[in-house]
Amino acid sequence: MRIAAIDQGTTSTRCLVVDASGQCVLTGTRRHARYHPHASWVEHDPEELLHNVAALLATAGQVDAIAICNQGESCLAWDARTGRPLSPVIVWQDARTATALAQMGEAAELCSKRISGLPLDPYFSASKLAWMIRNIPAVAAALEQGRLRLGTTDAFFLDRLCGTFATDLATASRTGLLDLATGQWSEALCALYGVPRQCLPEIRAVDAGFGDINGTPVKVSIVDQQAALYGHHCQQRGDCKITFGTGAFFLAIAGTERPHPVDLLPTIAWKRQDDAVTYAIEGGVYDAGSALEWARRIGLYSALEELNQFEGPSAISRGIVFVPALSGLAAPYWDRHAASLFIGMDHAADRRDMVRAVLEGIAMLTAKLIETADKTLPLDDRISIDGGLSQSAYFARFLASACQKRICVSSMYELSALGLARLCGLDVSQMRGAMTTYAPSDFVSAQDHAVFAAAIARASSWRAAAAL
Repeated sequence: MRIAAIDQGTTSTRCLVVDASGQCVLTGTRRHARYHPHASWVEHDPEELLHNVAALLATAGQVDAIAICNQGESCLAWDARTGRPLSPVIVWQDARTATALAQMGEAAELCSKRISGLPLDPYFSASKLAWMIRNIPAVAAALEQGRLRLGTTDAFFLDRLCGTFATDLATASRTGLLDLATGQWSEALCALYGVPRQCLPEIRAVDAGFGDINGTPVKVSIVDQQAALYGHHCQQRGDCKITFGTGAFFLAIAGTERPHPVDLLPTIAWKRQDDAVTYAIEGGVYDAGSALEWARRIGLYSALEELNQFEGPSAISRGIVFVPALSGLAAPYWDRHAASLFIGMDHAADRRDMVRAVLEGIAMLTAKLIETADKTLPLDDRISIDGGLSQSAYFARFLASACQKRICVSSMYELSALGLARLCGLDVSQMRGAMTTYAPSDFVSAQDHAVFAAAIARASSWRAAAAL
């Protein structure tokens, strides 16, 4: 069997062909534009994303099945009759609805957490969809005419390419509109946000089938992070992975009963047709790869090789700290108004110290996620990581010390594609390649953690102080 795995991410779309012989080949990748029409707004062009998906599928050649993973919370509105987008894709990083959510009050927050497990945060799709209805006349007109469709990007791709208006349960759990107890859209949450339930897609199991594209069945559709979790072979309670892409995304298997963490989030890992729902707990860092890209853009480094060329004591041990909050702070802080900041530079500090502080700041935020998760769900003593940052030995070594866990990096880093293939029924156990393990050490001290916590406090208070 040959599977075309489409990984539609925040910065690019990739196509990999995975087959039963153990081969996994990248057949193409296409970057797409990100638009920032206002501060804290992040958008994609829906037609550009769709075109890239279709074009990359053509590079796969003849395959037996297609599997697609999506960005998760990114969403849009489109016309049910024509398929024409009525809005841009509003990306998961977008924070335009932060003020509106803050005005909804504590009762709304408690309602959301009780039903969907999610806080009122612009990260999730619900407030974005509500914003479209209130602020885009074409969306409001389509609603009045009974021809509006709302959903995450996967539902748009499937509708246009397969004629199937559907999503999977894991993706639905990222919207803020799903009732975790029933696995269906919540009437109460739809009413809370003002999102009409009849405009939302059908919810299916991850492997229930989603139609076909030019005769080839689309066998699997799921969120990219959950696909990676499956690709990491995380199966048992406490198994966990972190993917370092545009953001950093931590997921740990919680079992077949809904978890009730305080600071991290309950979510659905996957639901296969013949199995019970598998739950997970989730936390994220909004800016990981995007923080490094920003650092490169302003001239702190120019080549990825520089991210391994560090010697001597860490930047944070010398008092140089960076808080990577370009899009605010995610779990467990949930502070969209936090500001990125550098602290502690002196006349001797140079750009190498600063880029090193960026790496360390991402690792310290990630370590806080792990610490928080460990209090709710005892984690395995090894954590599997993937994504661009996993290729930096300095970063992996620093993270192992910061969280006091073994950090394992596979030589095969296309874990989302492997997860998609595995969900299609392929045995991919031999495809993960050799593992490099970084053991805990005393490289990061308790004092370093205290210094970073103080920097977080400054980042969280800065915008309020600046507004005085």
